[in-house]
Amino acid sequence: MRCGSEEKWVGVFYQVRITGGDLRPEPNGETAESRWIPASDVAGLRRSSLVDVGLSLAQTLPVTGHVAPVAVGGRIRH
Repeated sequence: MRCGSEEKWVGVFYQVRITGGDLRPEPNGETAESRWIPASDVAGLRRSSLVDVGLSLAQTLPVTGHVAPVAVGGRIRH
C-alpha cells in the first residue's frame, strides 16, 4: 500500500447450520486450534475485527445483509 492511500477489504460471511461431525483443524495446518467458543465469551478473546462483523451479522440479521463499516487501525486485532 502506498503512503497516504486508502485500503479497503471485503469479507464474505455464510450463515450455516452444523448437522454433525467432529471439530478438527484444517488439513493444511493453517489453523492453530479449533474449538467451540460461546458467543458471550468472544468479547474477552484476542481476535480479528472481522469476528465482530460476523457476530453483528448473526445477531441483527440485517435485511440488506450488510453492517456498518468497521474502522481498523494498525493490526487487525482487538
